[in-house]
Amino acid sequence: MTDEKEAEPPRGWSRLRVRLTLLVAALVLIAGAPFWGPLVLRQLSFFRVRKVEIVGAHYVSVGEVIDRLHIDTTASIWDPTGPLAARLASHPQFRSVSVRRKLPGTLVVDVDENLPVALVATNDGLKAYDARGAALPIDLARTPIDAPILPRRDLGVLAFLGTLRTEAPALYDRVSEIRVVGADEVVIDLDGTPVRAMRDLSTARLAEIEPVEEDLARRGFHAAELDLRYKDQVIARLP
Repeated sequence: MTDEKEAEPPRGWSRLRVRLTLLVAALVLIAGAPFWGPLVLRQLSFFRVRKVEIVGAHYVSVGEVIDRLHIDTTASIWDPTGPLAARLASHPQFRSVSVRRKLPGTLVVDVDENLPVALVATNDGLKAYDARGAALPIDLARTPIDAPILPRRDLGVLAFLGTLRTEAPALYDRVSEIRVVGADEVVIDLDGTPVRAMRDLSTARLAEIEPVEEDLARRGFHAAELDLRYKDQVIARLP
């Protein structure tokens, strides 16, 4: 009989097999990190929330945002941020909210507010409204707002003011009041000058008064009233 000795794998192959095993284990750990990583990191006091930064809030106080977040001293920045954003998203002042982490212990809250475009006269006094026609919870005694005044809530006028504020902020800043004076007409108080127009007035159409005003000013005149009700015309009535 002859003894047959089992062939041993080359030494280099053994080292390669060990490396492959370690590589596979590392890949498994990396792939699972999004699931187990936060669970482990949450237990570390190093990642406790020590600071909250509020970005984009103008009409809502920082204190109100903090109160709504309701973060206690044991919270970790690795806790889920979805519930925090949901607590703020229900606030009528906020259009959108997101919460992000800044290591090692800061949460950053980014908010996009519904901006007031007009002050509307109500039975309870003036209230701030946005371009959607929604009342905003802004305390005007604490946060004064310089915005056009409407004698009543009008969705069309509010939408127009929202567009005007975005597309022509300089013109928007000149508007002090808008009154609906008929089924299809409005009067806009623009720096004390009444501007008559149709309800379907666009930003571009309103801007057509500017070269007319400039021409009058060069000649030493100021219009008592401007009229945009007639297509492709700007009628200036002098005192």
